[in-house]
Amino acid sequence: MDHHCLWTSLSHAFLFIFVIIFFFASSSISEKAPYSTFAKDATKAQPKTSYDYIVVGGGTSGCALAATLSHGAKVLLLERGDLPYGIPSINTINGFLDTLANLSPTSASQTFVSTDGVVNQRARVLGGGSALNAGFFTRASADFVNKAGWDPTLVKESYEWVEKKVAFEPKVLAWQEAVKDGLLEAGVLPNNGFTYEHIYGTKVGGSIFDQSGKRHTAADLLEYADPSNITVHLNATVHQILFKPNELRARGVLYEDMNGKKHIALLNEGSMSNEVILSAGTLGSPQLLMLSGIGPSKHLMGHGIKVLLDQPMVGQGLSDNPMNIVLVPSRKPVEISLIEVVGITRFGSFIESASAHINLPLLQEMGSKFGLFANQNTSRDEIKTFFQHRFNLDLSGLDAGIILEKVTGPLSFGDLELVSKSPYENPKVTFNYFNDPRDLQACVEGLQTIVKVLESKPLMKFRDPFLPVRDLLALVAALPLNLRPRHVNAPFDLEQYCKDTVMTIWHYHGGCQVDRVVDRNYKVMGVGALRVIDSSTLLYSPGTNPQATMMMLGRYMGIKMLGERLATNRK
Repeated sequence: MDHHCLWTSLSHAFLFIFVIIFFFASSSISEKAPYSTFAKDATKAQPKTSYDYIVVGGGTSGCALAATLSHGAKVLLLERGDLPYGIPSINTINGFLDTLANLSPTSASQTFVSTDGVVNQRARVLGGGSALNAGFFTRASADFVNKAGWDPTLVKESYEWVEKKVAFEPKVLAWQEAVKDGLLEAGVLPNNGFTYEHIYGTKVGGSIFDQSGKRHTAADLLEYADPSNITVHLNATVHQILFKPNELRARGVLYEDMNGKKHIALLNEGSMSNEVILSAGTLGSPQLLMLSGIGPSKHLMGHGIKVLLDQPMVGQGLSDNPMNIVLVPSRKPVEISLIEVVGITRFGSFIESASAHINLPLLQEMGSKFGLFANQNTSRDEIKTFFQHRFNLDLSGLDAGIILEKVTGPLSFGDLELVSKSPYENPKVTFNYFNDPRDLQACVEGLQTIVKVLESKPLMKFRDPFLPVRDLLALVAALPLNLRPRHVNAPFDLEQYCKDTVMTIWHYHGGCQVDRVVDRNYKVMGVGALRVIDSSTLLYSPGTNPQATMMMLGRYMGIKMLGERLATNRK
């Protein structure tokens, strides 16, 4: 065995031993949410403090990362939002749409519109997207793990660490069961039962909603943290990464509390292992790099930002997996359910479903935000009259299911640009949905599969016999789902339907991609003591929902970084 192979084997053995010791050492130390001893509003922070690690962003990756790092170092976690536990709409499955419809300045769901005319949401709460989303929990495929260059053993252990705290097997009821059976009848085979694994066929996946309907977010992973080693500052907006005077090496961050007071958090001196880690998400991490002088030089100079590193790939490669839905009015009651069943096809589309009792006030509330952005004002009576006359639907109360398809990948991509020098202003985002014709083809095939599911025997007991599939498509085409132009032929042309009715499923990613902005250890190339660990590093979205993998990645990288720290300190 040569020296390289011997060193590799010893490194893997050391990491394995470290994980075992770390697990047993950390499992006995915890504090239950809402973390009264270490989670405080940023207004209570000192003007200047210092830590071994500073994690910017308490989302799906940031919470897992900070909790893990706290078992070997002093950690500061900065979150621009508040705790999720005091927000009723977040904590139950019934509040899902209410959270997304909240347009208040302090809402946990910050709405933005891409240049494509698609309305989207950005999380502003501890727990990140896991506090807003539809809850589906599933791992990345083995192929994705392999291409990422991750250690599959540590990946598995990291997923399991997450799953013990926030993942549950859903109780599949009538609507979801019918969709599952319809997918099997439509040929999305085999039946894989309940599993967290990403495998072709039809399966029941995990959920971060337990069987009582309570949501468990990434914020719950902070229960794993060492309370004596972690500080969480809430409502803390980071303005800038601070660098050493004569070296492009991070030394801390400048952040602001909700009262407008500025604070400085610095890295402790004395260890080269101390780092700033950006986990601010697909919009936040590239935005913060740019605001700090790292990005395309021409773009930064146009905003009067001093260029520290000309890095043209910051903000590039942004993608959002397009979603298209079919709304299915039901002639019998349906359960309230979010994503539980998925059909994983071989042509690049995932078929998923949800169900709810829909009423006109709810539609009006959801539709109002589109009117705000489009400067339109459609009255409740106009909506009610249209649907009663066109589709003979009573919107005073309507049981309905939704079947959706999401394009995997995707292969289309866009970019992110600063609008101003303010971290409070969302950047300008372009996703270029369906710019690659292969994405459009996957959407069409996904919709064709949905049509087969709708025509299957299990769905017939729910469907209105007087509403053919074409009318269901026309119904969706008439809804204010986005701000894009509509074409009268959309219900008759699936390609046009994909383009006209495209929505987000909140799986956007890119902007600080691996091998373009960060290396395989998530270190920002050309910069010292700075990493990015979040969805902005992804080339493609993993699995049918990325949240499990983003939580796993925080844990995975936390263990690796503590291993590196221990090895460095021993030298």
